[in-house]
Amino acid sequence: MNQAALNLYRNTGVQGGVIDASPHQLILMLITGAQDRIASAKGSILRGEVARKGEMLCNAIAIIDNLRASLDHARGGEISKNLAMLYDYMESQLVQANLASDANILDEVSSLLAEVRAGWESIPVDARRF
Repeated sequence: MNQAALNLYRNTGVQGGVIDASPHQLILMLITGAQDRIASAKGSILRGEVARKGEMLCNAIAIIDNLRASLDHARGGEISKNLAMLYDYMESQLVQANLASDANILDEVSSLLAEVRAGWESIPVDARRF
C-alpha cells in the first residue's frame, strides 16, 4: 500500500471513530493521541530528528490543551481543578523536554497520562454521563 493510501485510510478510520465515539471515548482518544506523539518524539530524540521531535511535541501539547479545554469546572469541582494544574505541568514539562531533548521528561509525562487514563477507564459505565 502506498503512503498516500495509508494516510487516507488512517484519517478515515480516525474520523469514523470520532463520529461514533461517546464523550468518554473521545477523552480516551485524546489521551492515546498525546501518548502516541510523545512516544514518536522520544524516538525522534533517539534518532536525532530535531524537527520531527518539535512537531510531535507541539502536537502533544495541543492535545493536552484540548484535554484541559474539555474540563467542566462547574461540575468537576476539585478534580477538574487538579486536572487543569496537572495538564499545565505536563505542557511545561513537554516544552522543557523539547528544549533539552530529554527523553526522561517524556517518560514522566507519558506516565502521568497513563495514570489519568487509568482513572478515566475506572469510571463505571453508568456514571459516564456528560
